[in-house]
Amino acid sequence: MTKKQKRELRKIIITGVLFIAAAVCFAVIEVPGNLRFIKLAVWIGIYIYAGGNYIVKAIRNIARGSLLDENFLMTVATVGAFFIGEYTEAVAVMLFYSVGELFQSVAVGKSRKNIASLVDMRSDFARVIRDGVQTEVDPSEVAVGESIIVKPGEKIPLDGVVVEGSANINSSYITGESAPAPVAAGDNVISGTVSLDGLLTVRVEKAFEESTVSKILELVENSSVRKAKTEKFITRFANVYTPAVVIAAVLIAIIPSLITGDWGVWVKKALIFLVVSCPCALVISVPMSFFGGIGGASRKGILIKGADHLEKLSKADKFVFDKTGTITSGNFVVKEIRPAEAFSEGELADIIYTAESFSNHPVSLSLCDYCRENGASALSGDFSAEELPGLGVSVKSHDNEIYVGNKRLAVKFAADSDEIPDADNTAVYAVINGRFAGYAELVDSVKDNVPSAIKYIKEICNGKTFVLSGDKKSAVAFACEKSGIDEYKAELLPADKVAELEKIMNRSDGATVYVGDGINDSPVLARSDVGIAMGGVGQDAAIEAADIVIMDDDIGRIPLAVKVAKKTMGIVWQNIIFALGVKLLVLLLTLFGVSSMWLAVFADVGVSALAIINALRALK
Repeated sequence: MTKKQKRELRKIIITGVLFIAAAVCFAVIEVPGNLRFIKLAVWIGIYIYAGGNYIVKAIRNIARGSLLDENFLMTVATVGAFFIGEYTEAVAVMLFYSVGELFQSVAVGKSRKNIASLVDMRSDFARVIRDGVQTEVDPSEVAVGESIIVKPGEKIPLDGVVVEGSANINSSYITGESAPAPVAAGDNVISGTVSLDGLLTVRVEKAFEESTVSKILELVENSSVRKAKTEKFITRFANVYTPAVVIAAVLIAIIPSLITGDWGVWVKKALIFLVVSCPCALVISVPMSFFGGIGGASRKGILIKGADHLEKLSKADKFVFDKTGTITSGNFVVKEIRPAEAFSEGELADIIYTAESFSNHPVSLSLCDYCRENGASALSGDFSAEELPGLGVSVKSHDNEIYVGNKRLAVKFAADSDEIPDADNTAVYAVINGRFAGYAELVDSVKDNVPSAIKYIKEICNGKTFVLSGDKKSAVAFACEKSGIDEYKAELLPADKVAELEKIMNRSDGATVYVGDGINDSPVLARSDVGIAMGGVGQDAAIEAADIVIMDDDIGRIPLAVKVAKKTMGIVWQNIIFALGVKLLVLLLTLFGVSSMWLAVFADVGVSALAIINALRALK
């Protein structure tokens, strides 16, 4: 607790002791009628000590034009209790109200502290090298191009490139990935990650305000600005609800009293009405639930830019994906090899393997792995290899002359070039001794965790999945088949993607989520109900266009984000129903004379405490 909260706790304890002592004394000692002012003075003293600050707040708020807040309601209700002789209840209400306010303050502080700890990845200093000397300065004072030193166990203060040294990097605060990742000279590193075991020299590539950690902090700090519809409704509801109950309390105090003449009974009921009417449980717990959900998501490597996006995500039933970089990894694998009529699959595999074994290109390595797994072996001979820029590779021996590469290469060196077909997907063509031998068809491989993520999305949302891509139809169909996507549209221009997205959005009333890389998909990310950028940290287009940013390219975090959103909205509605239900019940009991000031305290302070405790679950 803060010093202020500790002072408040001490005051509550002292008030409690005084309250019990006074109650016991006045119960044991009969105060004569002519000395009743002593009893009143004692209770007023305890009352002012317990709630004087709330009375002052009420007076200040009245001066500012804010009449019907909880401080005003509690002040009127307790002062009114004094006027009808309910001294004990008046002090008890203020005492328990103080307890509730302290609990609320501690809970809110805990919520903010937890969220701050999740995203407070900012280093307090940067060890910059200037004129050959290491100097510790504020990270904001380091210029792009300068070199900084990061020692083992320290946070990397700025985005940059490793120029010297190697280390294992802990990026759990940024991406949620717990496994350390090795980095060495030439590798990019981002601020907020920690060098676990190595000394690094890093050349700064981005100014402090443009660094990854600064953008993350800015997103989370500003997330409260974007309120959900439910949150806005609660604010509007409280603005109408509180005055309405105050008017009702006045009517309850006056009209029945004029009819029955029993002013004491009906004024007390009106005062109970005022205590119960405080909307604290709603106006505090609902925003805290959203704030907790956003903080809990950031802990898992998911940045949500506002409560409204969290609410929409909970209602999503259509998920639309880009293909390249989102569904697929960018690493090509061999789908099949198609030999020309005069060659067998085995002969074509041997030819391709012979040529590609001289190259370290990722596609070449994939081709070699495929050919080797299918029993291929290199042709005999003493081959020499030559790279043909923009075409492919040629390998030559005394007996054979082989060319492997794109179609332009095959057309150039094959005597029977008119027999070379167009491939449906990316292809590597082979020519041997002037004859076209066939081609290997390659496709972008589907990420390992995509099928399980798509399956989970369908299960928890009971919705449909789509792919919109500019790639060839066959490549998109292959990726969708492997990943379990329901429908797809291929060979789309950016404008076509927006049009197709709008058609999908009109299929149902549920929200539509678009998942892309945040760079070339900015128009569709912006048009969707919820735009999610994959692996977009540090990329301005992703930060600007997307509503949610996945800190790495793990598509498995999307169903996790949906789960967080649904849990948060569940907590929000639990608090709303519970708070309104209890308050309505106590108000009805009050009208029928069954309630008491003690029950009214529970309906306000007790319900607020329980709702806040429930709201804190959203952090986990």
